[in-house]
Amino acid sequence: MMNDDMYYMNEALEEAKKAFDIKEVPIGCIIVYKDQVIGRGYNMRNTKKSTLAHAELLAIAEASEFLKDWRLEECEMYITLEPCPMCAGAIVQARIPKVIIGANNLKSGSAGSIINILGIEQFNHQVDIVKGVLEEECSDLLREFFKELRKNKTR
Repeated sequence: MMNDDMYYMNEALEEAKKAFDIKEVPIGCIIVYKDQVIGRGYNMRNTKKSTLAHAELLAIAEASEFLKDWRLEECEMYITLEPCPMCAGAIVQARIPKVIIGANNLKSGSAGSIINILGIEQFNHQVDIVKGVLEEECSDLLREFFKELRKNKTR
């Protein structure tokens, strides 16, 4: 249902704003299980000094801990930005059946923009994708972040 998608994408946007506030690229993610948010994450690569500290991976870890299982087969993931190859691979590995995406990622998007790792037929799991939920809001937050970054670098 689109209203639910918008509600949960707003939750993911709140996570992205947490990243923005600590000067991280504002990407947010939540994982929903039976109408309950069981995993949250926002980009923390610089904060944690880790390549792996992407919003999706942090949310998957939290959701897996909640369910006490690595399989997230009855969950939906909401991401403000289309996942990179690493995160798309983790989504497939976690067996998440559906991903709802805000903005496209033209530089490393792996849910259709560059490659669609989520839909490779040879893999043992494919993911349903819904794109463009609150796309403008998700894109605006990213644009604002990079505008600020450029402005602060010229000083």
